[in-house]
Amino acid sequence: MERLIDLFAPRGLPGSSASRANIVLLTQLRWTAVVGQLATIVVVQQGLGVKLSLAPLLMAPLLLIVVNLVSASVVLRRQSFSQGELFSALMIDVIALCWQLYHSGGATNPFTFLFLLQIVIAAVILDLRWSSLVAINACLCVLLLTFYHEPLQLPVQGRDPFQLYLYGSLLCFVLAAVLLIVFVARLDLTRRESDAKLAALRQQAAEEDHIIRMGLLASGAAHELGTPLSSISVILGDWTHEPAIAEDPDLAADLIDVRRELERCKTIVSGILMSAGEMRGVAPAVTTLRGFIGEILEEWRPRMPGELRFLDSIDVDRSIVSDPGLRQVIGNVIDNAVEVSPDLVVIEAWVESGRLVLTVSDRGPGFAAEILPRVGQPYASTKGRDGGGLGLFLVVNVIRKLGGKVAVDNLPGRGARVQLAIPLATLAYEPRKGDE
Repeated sequence: MERLIDLFAPRGLPGSSASRANIVLLTQLRWTAVVGQLATIVVVQQGLGVKLSLAPLLMAPLLLIVVNLVSASVVLRRQSFSQGELFSALMIDVIALCWQLYHSGGATNPFTFLFLLQIVIAAVILDLRWSSLVAINACLCVLLLTFYHEPLQLPVQGRDPFQLYLYGSLLCFVLAAVLLIVFVARLDLTRRESDAKLAALRQQAAEEDHIIRMGLLASGAAHELGTPLSSISVILGDWTHEPAIAEDPDLAADLIDVRRELERCKTIVSGILMSAGEMRGVAPAVTTLRGFIGEILEEWRPRMPGELRFLDSIDVDRSIVSDPGLRQVIGNVIDNAVEVSPDLVVIEAWVESGRLVLTVSDRGPGFAAEILPRVGQPYASTKGRDGGGLGLFLVVNVIRKLGGKVAVDNLPGRGARVQLAIPLATLAYEPRKGDE
């Protein structure tokens, strides 16, 4: 049914070109013109008593219907059209109008002024060369109709010919007004859609610039932290050999904990540098879907005060490359969930339509209603802190770079859910020939 509706009134699609929008506009105007022509024939023939040559007059709207059906079917398959194709579409309307006027009084018919509407449309949707050709052809049609036409058979009695001309002018004015309203309204809609796309592109460019600046800041901080962390590691290594520490079990245990946390800090710094593309010669870690998620959970479980529950719905485990950026993103989402719901965080993973879908659900207060539409925008904090909101902003942008999507909603009753959907193709491990 939707396909049939599109055939009669094709709609604009996201990402479609201006030329496609123009051909859709011409198609919709043509439907309006067909209805107006048929209504005018009925009013003039039955209401005004003018005897018309119905057979040739009805051929024009019939031709336009066929042209519209063909045009609509082509529009459904194509995204752009040339200026020559738009010119041809307009010339069909000009020729159809000329044909009807030839069989209904020629230039004496007040509907001759509809040629001006064709010229206006051409001036808006075509460049100067093509619109000038439409205007020249319309003028030639009027010139031809001035000398060559079939005269109208006016009623012999009862009506003044000039009064009939006034009635015809009124009908022409109404039809032109309707067509202009449709044309301008559709043109305004196209303009607003273009403005919205341009605004979205500007917003995306601003966000990407923000990400670059944040990446440079994080990379610089990671470089600066590398030296003191290495120094601390050397000092802690020396302390392990100190008799006072070796003989004290409590101090030795504390030192082990400190060294473990230090190694975690170094791992985080390495992950930042790897995500920034500044670590060279590091072979990608190959793992599986379950292994990748399991490693993240094992890293988080010791730090989770409550329960970190994992619902494994993955049907077939697959080999993937352990992406450090994705690992950091998932950790960021878990961190947000643990912060608002330390007692329970539920993680579920499954594969659907070639995507790894991973949801992180908590039992916290959920997202505020005014925040939900803005989640993922920079500084749209879900925690009510000034300068916050960068966590989910980075999550959304990293997942988008991987070709995936992020969905955020509140659970019934209490809690929130963040769903990540990542194409498996971007994570798939493809061994090189030398590795096989």
